[in-house]
Amino acid sequence: MVRYEKGHKDETRRHILDVASAQFHESGIAAVGLAGIMSEAGLTNGAFYTHFESKEDLVREVLLDALSRREERHKDNLENGVELVTTIREYLSPHHRDSAGTGCPTAALVAEVARHPKTTRDAFTGKISDIIALMAAQIRQGSSGERRRKAIAIYATMVGALQLSRAVNDRQLSEEILEDAVEAAVNLARGR
Repeated sequence: MVRYEKGHKDETRRHILDVASAQFHESGIAAVGLAGIMSEAGLTNGAFYTHFESKEDLVREVLLDALSRREERHKDNLENGVELVTTIREYLSPHHRDSAGTGCPTAALVAEVARHPKTTRDAFTGKISDIIALMAAQIRQGSSGERRRKAIAIYATMVGALQLSRAVNDRQLSEEILEDAVEAAVNLARGR
């Protein structure tokens, strides 16, 4: 029997999550198989079940992990006084558009998540609600209800524009989509 150092199982699980996340972001959940994930991770298919019950369990964990990281960025921004406008500009940048593998899981996977089981959608919904609340906290004008409505509109604009900018094959149109969405989202954030 092979003995592993303490923490090996956690490191292996983290590695599988990272590989799966990049593959899901780049190719979509449905197009990625467990064999491809485990091969890229340098592990056997059988090792998968030591860490996850099923592909759906992996999908849910990837979403929770990636959205938790994004949530932490929003918390850090709020605690450090970073304006929502900065977040909008970074999110709707050509760099983010061109980095689907490491970018926002919402923009990369939202259409597929809508077709997943309730448990996965519940996890996704909880994290999205948390992110929206953090964005609303960065908006300084209006009642809490008005700030929440603006945050939802801003987030929806950001996600939709990023998806659209990635989907079109006309680079100039893609740039216009990003620039115009930045303007619209910034105007909402500033109460215009």
